[in-house]
Amino acid sequence: MGQLSERLNRLSPGDIALVIVALMMPPIAVLLKVGLTTHFWINVLLTILGFIPGQIHGLWVVLFL
Repeated sequence: MGQLSERLNRLSPGDIALVIVALMMPPIAVLLKVGLTTHFWINVLLTILGFIPGQIHGLWVVLFL
């Protein structure tokens, strides 16, 4: 949890906006953060298979990549 709390303390306004987008439309947040990469396609697949896995992956990409 130390790494997460450290990252949350350093969020920029743009990162906060991406977190909000990741909760509502995970693939869009991943696309905006890392572009049209493998992470985007993984997130699309996870979102299709189940919305919550897509959200978790989207938040991970936004917060840690």
